[in-house]
Amino acid sequence: MFLPFEERLTCTVRDALEATSIGRTTLYGLIKRGQIKTAKLGTRTLIDVKSLKELTSNYHRK
Repeated sequence: MFLPFEERLTCTVRDALEATSIGRTTLYGLIKRGQIKTAKLGTRTLIDVKSLKELTSNYHRK
């Protein structure tokens, strides 16, 4: 079953990079600063889509 990005609860790091067009180092920096929420599932890092969308909408408002 395929869900559109906007309807997902989480996404992979690769999906987040593609959706935002930011670099991997920048993404991990935002995660480290707590600006993007994540969940670990084993060795996999899942990005909270809601926090990613909130972050990008804040940048578009400025």
